[in-house]
Amino acid sequence: MTAIWLEAPSKAVHSRAAPRRGGDAGQRILARLRQWRWRARDRAELAALDDRMLADIGISRAEAEFLSRKPFWRE
Repeated sequence: MTAIWLEAPSKAVHSRAAPRRGGDAGQRILARLRQWRWRARDRAELAALDDRMLADIGISRAEAEFLSRKPFWRE
């Protein structure tokens, strides 16, 4: 099975958008919302791919459906 990253690695999102020290809750909330939006968009795009495009990236229709049906809050 091939590993597919549908969103930016969480370290990059946290280090860029939500500084760890200072504990600014507003920044953390915005970073989380941004991450969820990326996931939802990426999963919708994956669901829209045809079989030829899925074959090009090396995943089956079943894998694409499984990934695209995951809730946006799950990695």
